[in-house]
Amino acid sequence: MTEFAWLALSGLGVGLMVGMTGVGGGSLMTPLLITAFGIPAPIAVGTDLACAAITKTAATFAHRAAGTIKAPVVVLLVAGSVPAAIATLVVLANVSVTPQGLARVIRLSVAIAVLISVALLLLRGSIRRWALHSAALDRVRRHRPAATVVAGALIGAAVALTSLGAGAIGAAILAVLYPELEPAEIAGSDIAHAVPLTAIATVGHALLGNVDAGLLLALVTGGLPGIVAGSIATRSVPTHVLRTLLVGALGIAAIKLLV
Repeated sequence: MTEFAWLALSGLGVGLMVGMTGVGGGSLMTPLLITAFGIPAPIAVGTDLACAAITKTAATFAHRAAGTIKAPVVVLLVAGSVPAAIATLVVLANVSVTPQGLARVIRLSVAIAVLISVALLLLRGSIRRWALHSAALDRVRRHRPAATVVAGALIGAAVALTSLGAGAIGAAILAVLYPELEPAEIAGSDIAHAVPLTAIATVGHALLGNVDAGLLLALVTGGLPGIVAGSIATRSVPTHVLRTLLVGALGIAAIKLLV
């Protein structure tokens, strides 16, 4: 097969996983582009963000039709994430470092974000149970709106730098702050939040020259039908097997990024 076909197939697989679980977009695609296809880290991040902005817009319509988006939570996350993403992009545009040095920083940041994603996926059930019974979190949840905005800011900075953060990390934060939400509602709200965040981050990376149109076309060709199909199936397909495969794939990706 041609490289375009392999990229489209990769987009399809990642899209299916993201649609069903809300996790795996940047966590899988960015490391895959860097390690398997040899795409420079800044281009991989910028183009994956552009792909996510398109595919997650389609997935948001599917989740909205399924009633799995909590709009007030999404608004609070966006209030923190979008300003933080803009600030991170301004820093990237003005930092005095060589292109090679910036690529190394981004590659290392992606690897660290992947490892955090793996840990959060492995501990997802434990985190949810802890969140339901933690007295300390009960006190935090009294100020849930402010805590959600702060969490959004952390996610926004991570997404702008690495394209990761709005999946496993965002889902874990939602599970802690909103343990009453069903998994499908966490996935739907997480995906809806990613739309304005990735759109803003895409604009910034495009201005920095980090978006490849041909690569984007290949990823969207597979990713768009994949994420829509996954979103429609989110309530009927068990995700524990997918999550196990995702953890394994992310672990391998992190190792390849670090060596």
